[in-house]
Amino acid sequence: MKVNSDLSLVTQVAVFHNKRAFDQLVRKYQSPVRRFFLSQTLGDGPLSDDLAQETFIKAYTRIASFKGLSGFSTWLYRIAYNVLYDYRRSQHITEDIDTTAMRLVSERPSDSTLRMDIYDALKTLKSDERTCITLQIMDGLPIDKISEITGMPQGTVKSHLSRGKKQLATYLSENGYGR
Repeated sequence: MKVNSDLSLVTQVAVFHNKRAFDQLVRKYQSPVRRFFLSQTLGDGPLSDDLAQETFIKAYTRIASFKGLSGFSTWLYRIAYNVLYDYRRSQHITEDIDTTAMRLVSERPSDSTLRMDIYDALKTLKSDERTCITLQIMDGLPIDKISEITGMPQGTVKSHLSRGKKQLATYLSENGYGR
């Protein structure tokens, strides 16, 4: 039912340029997309908002290219993943600035110690591991969808998940969270 609803809305946007239909898609997916970016940016809300906005702008301008070969959410997450990839690539040159910014994010006072501990744990992962972990654990996506979104083979996704989960478990148990 969800897929048909999404396809109907996508068709209205692509064929009739119905902005209200796109607004419905944005409202439906803005929280999951923002949550994906929050986990990838380790809690940086303004950056997550910017990346989410860029994702929806790209989705709107490219919606006619949606073929329906996968679900709309998978297609949208693929755009989000590419936006994140482009952002990371553009920031790679300024590694010292990134390191300082990430330290400031982790030092920012928070109303939830657990949330910050999770972000600190996620910070220990490689970016591909973090992406796979957050897509599976936080967004509930299966391995085949994660593979489709990231363009990684399913075996690679499974490896990233395995390593990432072990590393997260170790970090959290060493910091007072029992199994």
